[in-house]
Amino acid sequence: MLGAVGVLALVIVFAFGALFYFGFVQRGGVYDGLRARLAQSTLNSLVPAIEFYKLQHGTYPESLDQLRKSLPKDSITPVFDPTITHFGTSPKPFFYERVGSDHYYLRGVGADGIPFTPDDILPDIDPATRDKTGLLIAPPALREP
Repeated sequence: MLGAVGVLALVIVFAFGALFYFGFVQRGGVYDGLRARLAQSTLNSLVPAIEFYKLQHGTYPESLDQLRKSLPKDSITPVFDPTITHFGTSPKPFFYERVGSDHYYLRGVGADGIPFTPDDILPDIDPATRDKTGLLIAPPALREP
């Protein structure tokens, strides 16, 4: 009986270890796709929050931390990029950069952690709606003057 309990405990520990590995450590698996979908959804909800911040304060926030601090305590609008998973480190916010007073960049940096590379995740906003926001999509070098 005691041996069966020990084997069961070992199986449970192994199962949780495998879930942890596949969910937080392994790259290139099914969880990468799920993290990318979560990042896409989160970015889409951040754009209206940033635009509302501008309506309230007259300018875009300096940082996502400033936006986060302005949100109500019970707000469910996260500012952290779920695609960046390094166990034991603090969550990293999405890439956000205010450009002047009327524009900003917002994107998930993907697995490489570098903005403006092919693995970036961009907000999926209808172009007609996006033109009414300050959101910039093209990398800085490709922007029109």
